[in-house]
Amino acid sequence: MSKHTSQSTNTQRYFTVWRWHFYAGMFIAPFLIILACSALGMLLMSNIAGRDDDRLTITTPDSVVTAPISTQAKNALNTLPNSTLVKYIAPRDTDTVALFQVKSASHENMVAVNPYTADIVKSTPTNSGLYYTFNDIHADLLLGKVGDYIQETTASLTILMILTGWYLWWQKRKSLKAMLIPNDAVNNKKKRSFIRTIHATLGSWISVLLLFFCISGMAWAGIWGERMVQAWSQFPAGKWGVAPMPLSIDHSQHHVGMDMNNAEATPHVHGATPVTAPTHGDALNTGSTKDVPWVLELTPMPASGTVAGKDGIASNIPIMIDTVDRFAREIGIVGRYQLNLPQGNTGVWTISQDSMSYDMKNPMADRTVHIDRYSGNILADIRFDDYNAFGKFMAAGIAIHMGTLGWWSVLVNVLFCLSVIAICVSGYIMWWQRRPRHASEKVGLNPPARGLSFSIWWPFAIPLLAVAIIFPTAIIAIIAIGLLDFLVISRVGFLQKLLF
Repeated sequence: MSKHTSQSTNTQRYFTVWRWHFYAGMFIAPFLIILACSALGMLLMSNIAGRDDDRLTITTPDSVVTAPISTQAKNALNTLPNSTLVKYIAPRDTDTVALFQVKSASHENMVAVNPYTADIVKSTPTNSGLYYTFNDIHADLLLGKVGDYIQETTASLTILMILTGWYLWWQKRKSLKAMLIPNDAVNNKKKRSFIRTIHATLGSWISVLLLFFCISGMAWAGIWGERMVQAWSQFPAGKWGVAPMPLSIDHSQHHVGMDMNNAEATPHVHGATPVTAPTHGDALNTGSTKDVPWVLELTPMPASGTVAGKDGIASNIPIMIDTVDRFAREIGIVGRYQLNLPQGNTGVWTISQDSMSYDMKNPMADRTVHIDRYSGNILADIRFDDYNAFGKFMAAGIAIHMGTLGWWSVLVNVLFCLSVIAICVSGYIMWWQRRPRHASEKVGLNPPARGLSFSIWWPFAIPLLAVAIIFPTAIIAIIAIGLLDFLVISRVGFLQKLLF
């Protein structure tokens, strides 16, 4: 092969990859900007006011003795007529409020309570406020399932963008050092070269983190996450049995506590027809909010009313919210944690503390404890070490993704989001600067190497195929881009002129 032919082939390969990079970028850039802006909003709200106003401060009295949690809960219930208590969230610090989630037939509120005086500080509808608006935009663009699929497709094509971007910048720089540290004193005199250097260098710096964010984010998405990866990575519920048939046990040893702690607390009798156990996500998540560790979300809940479990709350102690909280402290729970109350005859008390719920910084300290509402036995005590490999990856990954590891991780996330916005904006600026000079040719997308038709470069087709197989939502987008590029652009002159 002659030198001229080799250069021509390399040029064709470069333009082929560039064109795919361009098409993917034109589609995903607006959504990446939305993801970055909504992420900045969540970072801001979670670290200033808290997701549920849990960072509201109170005056700490000289005597730091708190009111009984049952008294606090009773006052919270009084804010919503005919309501029941769903969840208690312990104060984040000695000068912050406690939270109580209360629910009636038509309303559900999160009530902030002064833990010392039991006075009501604030009451708001559950999942309301700016944090949840940003969260819903980030999750599905406020479009439900359609928005979820769009975001999953965006993440899939972003991976393709990263791969093609690496190739394009490597072809220009030929070394990792040159990719990361620009030295374009001459070329940067041209505005277009300067913008390209910012775009590519910044992209090189954040590309690995962006790839990580795409994978950890898609693990929650509706297709690749929920139906594929998450379904195969759940904690084995067989450790406590799935939808067990309860056996008769003696509940007389435990005294009856407050009504709100024992609502519908009729023991499940021997021989009753078992019902399908709800998943952790169904039982413990509130709306679209993810309160349950990813690895547990699809795992069935254990059930109260069996002889299962190991010793927990002593048999001579009444099982009520105060004693369950005391038990949580006895087994090592420190600081903010969440206590979900039993719902229904077979419901369980659930003590949980994890970083993705903003309870603490260290994801490796995740812990979920289920307690039988009748016997007080510990039905499950699940810790980070019990997670499988991908569950551990997600626990740590979500902490990085959400910036819950401390102020340094918040700063890294802010810089990352701003970098993503800068990359997207600079990409559009380059596209605008590259438009043809003639006004008649400025209409349309004007893709790279406009009017030229290149054959498929099969080494490039391999990563395309891999992305399509691993991430199903990318298949339609890749097929659409392929048909657009290799059929429409090269064969339909009218559409070329109109669109490109």
